[in-house]
Amino acid sequence: MAATTAATSQLLFSSSHSISRLSPRQLCVSDAKTLLSSAGGQRHQTAAGGGRGGVRCMAVGAAPEAAKKSNKFEIQTLTGWLLKQEQSGDIDAELTIVMSSISMACKQIASLVQRASISNLTGVQGAVNIQGEDQKKLDVVSNEVFSNCLRSSGRTGIIASEEEDVPVAVEESYSGNYIVVFDPLDGSSNIDAAVSTGSIFGIYSPNDECLADIGDDSTLDTVVQRCVVNVCQPGNNLLAAGYCMYSSSIIFVLSVGKGVFAFTLDPMYGEFVLTQENIQIPKSGKIYSFNEGNYQLWDDKLKKYINDLKDPGPTGKPYSARYIGSLVGDFHRTMLYGGIYGYPRDKKSKNGKLRLLYECAPMSYLVEQAGGKGSDGHHRILDIQPVEIHQRVPLYIGSVEEVEKLEKYLA
Repeated sequence: MAATTAATSQLLFSSSHSISRLSPRQLCVSDAKTLLSSAGGQRHQTAAGGGRGGVRCMAVGAAPEAAKKSNKFEIQTLTGWLLKQEQSGDIDAELTIVMSSISMACKQIASLVQRASISNLTGVQGAVNIQGEDQKKLDVVSNEVFSNCLRSSGRTGIIASEEEDVPVAVEESYSGNYIVVFDPLDGSSNIDAAVSTGSIFGIYSPNDECLADIGDDSTLDTVVQRCVVNVCQPGNNLLAAGYCMYSSSIIFVLSVGKGVFAFTLDPMYGEFVLTQENIQIPKSGKIYSFNEGNYQLWDDKLKKYINDLKDPGPTGKPYSARYIGSLVGDFHRTMLYGGIYGYPRDKKSKNGKLRLLYECAPMSYLVEQAGGKGSDGHHRILDIQPVEIHQRVPLYIGSVEEVEKLEKYLA
């Protein structure tokens, strides 16, 4: 018996060199019966893995090299990505539902935008919003779509839209805790020309600390007062923010405080698919995006800054001007290519035209997550405490070096 065991051990060790030549997906084991019979001088001619006895091979797993290769059919949807963030503890299940409802609203608005001319949704509605701006037909429809999706989610307590006079408390039977602020269709003046437009949103948690600071404005009932106070929070309090751009592609850009991610709507699946991870804006850039039609209305410091951008200087290359007239489109390009986007104050608009809550704060949140900067020319946008729902502020946003350069001119 001892001799048999020794023979078996010897055969196992002497066979080790042949095992190493097998595929890394196979594990080879020897049939004990064959080993014993071999020790006794008997030989069986059997194919590896076949017949009885001999060497049998079975698959046990992928080789390390194969594991590194990505599957070309593997896709990461927005829903799957949100579930991963929930599993890792970055967001909770309630926030996942809110953002899923926002993505559904964006899909519906994207379809409306693409069919605007066919469905007679171009042109103005005939009404004027709280900002004194003519409302496009799609402004009104998009606002309804966004509001309905958020209400039906059952996870929002207060919603505030650029198109509404005051924030709206969701009916108690459908209400949740989150506060969502949004511009349902930014750049709607471009709709009739089929130029890029977008939706912008920000998500807050209730700001209970401010409830004691409600003013004595007798024209607002207690529900509206509570809504106003909860919504008027600085951008530092944002839990998540993003936008959806309706252009040659439908791109949904999102951050939950762990970087910026872009998802593109795949018409084949009807799903947003992850296309860019951890977007980082270049530290500097050679593109500026300002509406220079207002040049004569700007102050001299800003004029000097713009003039210097146009000066070729030692490099012989001036900055390039790019301006779409849609914050979402201009910002998206700036985030990818670097540079600066600006909507300054002027003699007609003392505080600029962009809204702090619905546009400036969410975009500044995103640009900071991407390594950039958002400023009003003197202060960080996310530090500004809103004092009214539709407050406007100047906005300069983009690469860190470019925004800081502008701040030096305006100082």
